[in-house]
Amino acid sequence: MMMTIKQKRRNDQYNPKRELLQEYLYILLGSAIVAIAFNLFLLPNKVASGGVSGISTIFVTLFGWEPAYVQWAFNIPLFTAGVILLGRLYGIKTLIGTLFLPFVVYLTRNMEPATLDPLLGALFGGVGVGIGLGLAFRGNASTGGTDLAAQIVHKFTGLSLGTCVAIIDGMIVVAAAFVFDLEGGLYALIGLFVTSKTIDLVQVGFGYSKMAIIITNKQDEISQVILRKIDRGVTRLSAVGGYTDDERPILMCVVDQTEFFKLKQLVKSIDASAFVVVMDASEVVGKGFKRV
Repeated sequence: MMMTIKQKRRNDQYNPKRELLQEYLYILLGSAIVAIAFNLFLLPNKVASGGVSGISTIFVTLFGWEPAYVQWAFNIPLFTAGVILLGRLYGIKTLIGTLFLPFVVYLTRNMEPATLDPLLGALFGGVGVGIGLGLAFRGNASTGGTDLAAQIVHKFTGLSLGTCVAIIDGMIVVAAAFVFDLEGGLYALIGLFVTSKTIDLVQVGFGYSKMAIIITNKQDEISQVILRKIDRGVTRLSAVGGYTDDERPILMCVVDQTEFFKLKQLVKSIDASAFVVVMDASEVVGKGFKRV
């Protein structure tokens, strides 16, 4: 029995080497997915949906240059400038993403396009790039490129990082509209939007939970019902009524979407006058939900 307990504790302990290996796998797999999505969907349909890959799509049309060479030509100086100007080393993982993504683009340059419909190319290319970037971000790294440029602009202009990313990607989309046509710019915008939403899905997952804030005079009864009949934890928060200045304890509970209706019915059965506020919780980490 003692050996079993020790083994369980050992398995539950944080393993830095395994975590580091997992992060490297994320950045390699993510970079490969971005590169393949680029060659299968974005490049054949001339969808320049932001980033260095979008710049390389424009350069292919204008000058016929190899996309992988263009991406290396932008990524390596940007990585170097990021290290010098921002005063910190981005680390080997970001450098790997900076170099490995164009390498896979070069290796897969002769793949047959999955579609020649620009709309499908923008949609599925955006999904593929979003999945790849999301995995890279989960590896605590990035694929370099305009992400680093945005951080440099952020430091020297005081603009928010999100604004800097939007400005740089927006300039690429506008350039695509001039180089191709207005329709090409719109397709690029669609791809950029789909990419951002897919990154969010990869980061927080598909499962949404519900967080309920319950204000009631029967907090003890409702707490016990939630604990026993739904098997979820409850947190009591101290609060004061703004109108009465009376102390009004608040119950906070997080449940799965499938459990929410049951929670609402139980609260109503105990205190029909309870005040309940419900919010979406896109990522819940802890016991009973996602593991850390």
